[in-house]
Amino acid sequence: MKKEEILAKCREMSKNTLMETLGIEFIDLGEDFVLAKMLTTSKVHQPDGVLHGGASVALAESVGSVASHIFLDSSEFFIRGIEISANHLKSISEGDVFARATFLHKGRTTQLWNIRITDAEENLISIVKLTTIALPKKK
Repeated sequence: MKKEEILAKCREMSKNTLMETLGIEFIDLGEDFVLAKMLTTSKVHQPDGVLHGGASVALAESVGSVASHIFLDSSEFFIRGIEISANHLKSISEGDVFARATFLHKGRTTQLWNIRITDAEENLISIVKLTTIALPKKK
């Protein structure tokens, strides 16, 4: 499948999900990464007007899980997140944030993702590690 077809499938998959609610858009992918963006507005703020850490984690888990679906055979496996850990390093109150997921480990059963969330100037906002598991679909 070509890149644009995969991104179109990601957009379709996002309809009526938390990803659509948060405005997460999948914008690029390569041989070893998936990139998504989310606009920082009051919809994803914490009460004091900056990006909510939970919204950042939802963005990270979304991009990492979608990456697992893309890079593993999701027709054969269910992909589930089983552990996530985030460090929030810088606050942001407006503008796009970008989450780039790359493999740290690509095992047959578990995968470990490094997800960097940055702003438009590539300042590091959060760093996230996500572990996913590939569970075989019963036939």
